[in-house]
Amino acid sequence: MSAANDPKYYVDGNTDHSGNSDYNAAVLFATETTASGHLIGIMTLNSPKSLNALSVEMCHLLSQQLEQWQSESQLVAILLKGAGDKAFCAGGDIRKLYDSMSDSAPFPNPYATEFFSNEYRLYRQMHFYPKPIILWGDGIIMGGGMGLMASCSHRIVTERTRFAMPEMTIGLFPDASGSWFLQHMPAKTGLFLGLTGAQCNGNDALLSNLAEYGVASSDYDAVLQQLLASDWQAMFDSGYVLTAHNIVSEALAKQPTVELAKSKLAMHWSPIQRLMNSGGLAAIDALLQDDQALAQFDSDFANDSWVQRAVQTYRQGCPVTAALAYTLYHKVKLLSLEQILYLELNVAVHCAANPDFREGVRALLIDKDKSPKWSRSLAECLTAEGRSYIEEHLDNPYTETTHPLSEWLGIDALSAQYVR
Repeated sequence: MSAANDPKYYVDGNTDHSGNSDYNAAVLFATETTASGHLIGIMTLNSPKSLNALSVEMCHLLSQQLEQWQSESQLVAILLKGAGDKAFCAGGDIRKLYDSMSDSAPFPNPYATEFFSNEYRLYRQMHFYPKPIILWGDGIIMGGGMGLMASCSHRIVTERTRFAMPEMTIGLFPDASGSWFLQHMPAKTGLFLGLTGAQCNGNDALLSNLAEYGVASSDYDAVLQQLLASDWQAMFDSGYVLTAHNIVSEALAKQPTVELAKSKLAMHWSPIQRLMNSGGLAAIDALLQDDQALAQFDSDFANDSWVQRAVQTYRQGCPVTAALAYTLYHKVKLLSLEQILYLELNVAVHCAANPDFREGVRALLIDKDKSPKWSRSLAECLTAEGRSYIEEHLDNPYTETTHPLSEWLGIDALSAQYVR
């Protein structure tokens, strides 16, 4: 935060007059005054020890503050960042979720319903938010952090940005609106990332429609000052012909760019596209499982260390996750964001009741033996019985009137209102 201004700090939406930016809340909120006398809100995920893992509490706090700021005409834009210098947000805080996934847990699991529905409601709220939300996407961005990233209107990445959808490793599926934003990546690169959990950089984010601006990680204060110096009054004087989104875009475009690492997706988009179109999931799997077949398919692609790490992640990952990722990628092509999130909640709650998600979390985060025992092979997932099992994940696990996101499918859904 800039020392040139007098920021107002908030805790749970209330002003903390001490001005202590180290307050131990899950999310810190502040405002800074622009040169034109308007306000920019700043939201900081404040759990650096967990790499700012997204929790139910964080979702509640962010949603409440967004709702409050939406009605404040003097507040013109919002900047979202993570505390610390390692991560914006490395995913969801799933330890409590893991603890709730016992054999005796009711179905649908109440905590899984709370965890995922609050997370998905936040993404929808941000996606349709009328004011610009600017992401400072420095450091690690994974899973739930990717959902936040995809929901912001303006995304900034740095030379330290590393993003991935690593759900293959824990037996979940690429959720957090992943079914939506992976679909929007060019040349089926999104399907490749969903299947392999490949780690990408800032340039990859620019290419894959997940970011618009690349700046140096040391330039946060400069970016903030550029936003504060902008003429926000011009928006009001123009009768909103000049929008807040326009002003943010112009301000960020003035910021000096930084040289980012070369995009692996750009380098390999052609073999990725051919691989993802080589047939069904069985054909893709046959290439990814066989070093010799992959080398014959494309030797340069197969010999790249980034590709090799992605392939190893796929081979060690959960076959049910691969089947779910592939199925959802093709199922949601014509669906709205709200419809996709509705479907993702169904799948997520089923995953919380089935064995692979619990086993994947155990192996990676609890016992840390990194030796999960998956419930099915991919070959078993592709049998008639296995396909039925995968499709059951998409079924509505709630009664007709109790689905937490049911209003998103009707004529009053926000996406439907936009069409009208």
